[in-house]
Amino acid sequence: MQIDTVVFFQVTDPKLYAYGVENPLAAIENLSATTLRNIIGEMTLDETLTSRDNINSQITRILDEATDKWGIKVTRVEVKNITPPRSIQEAMEKQMKAEREKRAVILTAEGEKQSAITRAEGEKESAILRADAIKEERIRAAQGEAEAIRQVAQAQAQAVEMINNSKPGDEYLKIRSLEAAEKMADGQATKLIIPSDIQDLAKTVATIKEII
Repeated sequence: MQIDTVVFFQVTDPKLYAYGVENPLAAIENLSATTLRNIIGEMTLDETLTSRDNINSQITRILDEATDKWGIKVTRVEVKNITPPRSIQEAMEKQMKAEREKRAVILTAEGEKQSAITRAEGEKESAILRADAIKEERIRAAQGEAEAIRQVAQAQAQAVEMINNSKPGDEYLKIRSLEAAEKMADGQATKLIIPSDIQDLAKTVATIKEII
């Protein structure tokens, strides 16, 4: 793994800086590499790639303590780039690709599921509306038939009442009896025997039709 870092420091004691170590810059560089190697060695790859702040703080603290005897104050260390080996990069790319494909499959499945639910709910609502419409239509038809029957019955009752109130004579009753006989024949009789006395409709009905 290749890691680039930047070390910020200041000289606090020129004498120690000049005589405490032979080459202060090289010493800081070597100490930084060694410290960084130790810190990274205790971390997983994912932690290394996602914990830069933690790495920065640890290496700053360790370097500052170690360089104090050199007259140097390490103020900050920044990890700039972390480049894993090529094989690790290829594995990470494959993993990310697999994760993207997995998410795509999940999203597609969720979309199809939601679409199916929406269609089912729509079909259910449509079926309910159709059933309600048929029910309403049948109720209205039944109400119409009932109203028609009521009106016919009312008209017949009014007609009977009017006839009774008018006290019809024998001639009217005979005509009504003949009309009743015609209806009962229903076009099937070839001969009708009508008694001479047809004032009594019940008597007439009993002897109304003879089919030859």
